Amino acid sequence: MTARDESAGSWTLLTGHGHVLVEIARSPTARIRDIAAVVGLTERTVQVIVSDLEAAGYITRNRNGRRTHYSVNRNNLFRHSAQEGLRIGPFLDLLTEARPDGELEHPPIVAG
Repeated sequence: MTARDESAGSWTLLTGHGHVLVEIARSPTARIRDIAAVVGLTERTVQVIVSDLEAAGYITRNRNGRRTHYSVNRNNLFRHSAQEGLRIGPFLDLLTEARPDGELEHPPIVAG
């Protein structure tokens, strides 16, 4: 951790729910343990978050044999009043297009 990181504290911009939702959008067939490893949470915590997201209608789960396939309901609205009326789809588009190195999979189109 750098000095800048230490002075900023240990918070992150997204909540655990946000991290899990983004990872499900990136990898709809990921296992709970895979999601947990990526987002840095325990498998049990991810299970609870997935249940919360499903109960709130943000995702649906479909079993195919022993595997689960998740679908994100991209037309759902953000829950916080500060984002009232905004859909989660465009937000997920931004975060799922970013590669781990910070570059975008598809560079943005610039009008000119």
